[in-house]
Amino acid sequence: MSKAELIDTHCHLNFHKYNDDRDAVMERAKEAGVNRVIIPAIDLETCHESLALADQYEGIFVAVGIHPNSTATFDADMLNAVRDFASHEKVVSIGEIGLDYYWDKSPKDIQRTSFEQQLEIASELELPVIIHNRDASEDTMDVLEAWASALPDSLKNRPGVMHSFSASPEIAERALAIGFYLGFTGPITFKKAQDLRDVAQTVPLDRILVETDGPFLTPHPYRGKRNEPAYVQYMTEKLAELHNISYDEMAQHTTDNAVHLFNLK
Repeated sequence: MSKAELIDTHCHLNFHKYNDDRDAVMERAKEAGVNRVIIPAIDLETCHESLALADQYEGIFVAVGIHPNSTATFDADMLNAVRDFASHEKVVSIGEIGLDYYWDKSPKDIQRTSFEQQLEIASELELPVIIHNRDASEDTMDVLEAWASALPDSLKNRPGVMHSFSASPEIAERALAIGFYLGFTGPITFKKAQDLRDVAQTVPLDRILVETDGPFLTPHPYRGKRNEPAYVQYMTEKLAELHNISYDEMAQHTTDNAVHLFNLK
């Protein structure tokens, strides 16, 4: 496979599953053409961890935020901490934030309040957002459409990404209509994921991102093992096939898209 440059726009490299071989993981990523990785935080502790890794590795960038499943104790102090973390020079996004109705870890009203308040920070700081949506598509889009209607000019064509997209074609259309990118992970390579491939095939080439969501959602042929940034090449390969273009062309599109969305240097 080509060594065309790739960017893994979503990998939890701070998680303990990488503690024993993180340097080797980064080296394998480089060998696969993946020179930049974005780590999304899920709570204040992972904001700390991710920024420490960004200071250690040149190619690591960070999104700071409180994941919906971490919002049960959400308060003003937590919000202010996110704002403070966002001042770090390698923070490129607010995330991952959103709604999760699959796990019952935080009341829906608290999830929504924390989501809306973190979106306000993103607007204030002119940072795009990484959106987590699980079994909450209608409410997620209602919040995002309201937010997108009053964005600063700097965010209007790069408000954020729907991370690990797995919703309906209608939700894809609504997200694209307000300027969002769609990120695709390992499931796009799974045999039974034809519905997801059908959606991916319709997404404009200037709105597609590739991400691993490592250590989760490992693509075929490594399904069942730990995911890592080097494997983002398999999503790129599948998307190239779906759009009937070369691997290098798809790599170029997804890399250009990530650079634009996250204003990567």
